[in-house]
Amino acid sequence: MKEQLLELRLDELHGFRNHPFQVKDGPEMDALCESIARYGVLSPLLARPVEDGYEIVSGHRRRAAALRLGLDKLPVLVREMTDDEAVILMVDSNIQRENLLPSEKAFAYKMKLEAVAHRGKTCGQVGHKSRDSLSDDESGRTVQRYIRLTNLAKPILDMVDEQKIAFSPAVELSYLTKQEQAELWDIMQSEYCTPSLSQAVRMKKLSQKAELTPEAIFDIMSEEKANQKERVRLEVSAIRKYFPRSYTPRQMEESIVKMLEAQYRKRQRDRER
Repeated sequence: MKEQLLELRLDELHGFRNHPFQVKDGPEMDALCESIARYGVLSPLLARPVEDGYEIVSGHRRRAAALRLGLDKLPVLVREMTDDEAVILMVDSNIQRENLLPSEKAFAYKMKLEAVAHRGKTCGQVGHKSRDSLSDDESGRTVQRYIRLTNLAKPILDMVDEQKIAFSPAVELSYLTKQEQAELWDIMQSEYCTPSLSQAVRMKKLSQKAELTPEAIFDIMSEEKANQKERVRLEVSAIRKYFPRSYTPRQMEESIVKMLEAQYRKRQRDRER
């Protein structure tokens, strides 16, 4: 395989097509910029030649840091590789990073699975490697569940990334049709709620029977969940001075409720006068 180390202008380097990993500002990017400013780029980027320049396979964050620092050129290891080889190497170079979003893993694993499958077919290997071969750290079942997330409508997938919907319910919701997901999204927005795992499973089963109507979604989502009951929380330290030292938190709570009940009855009597 031909490869060579070059110094390339930043405008010659293009992001990988459909790159699933985000390049975000934050403490990690700040630290990378500080390191490059002090020591330079210690590890060359990896790219492959394309018609209009070079496509980055590994090094998108280093290129972003170089842009921020106003650098003109970067060291790049240029290697000839096929589309499938580039996808597999791009995913493997990034999938081990910490704090990846569920959506990043989902689309990365999907891209790698398709590349592995395509490469197997072109090599005459009909029984190509399974999902178990896509990750050294996660099981084939976990990889398959991540790939399921690519079937989610973007607003719902965004809620998964924002940790507003847990991973397991999200996997179940991925089996809903696009129309059903759109209806679910509207109801979540209007009712300020998100589905639990049991609710997501029930919606999936109804969807598989073609019985998940907007009314059914509303009925399921209208159920009050124990973990979504509204609560008022008070720090004991904030109210301790108003009670005897011997009072337990439970006794404080009971006293507060009694005082509120007395105040409520007084307002009722005042209205009746």
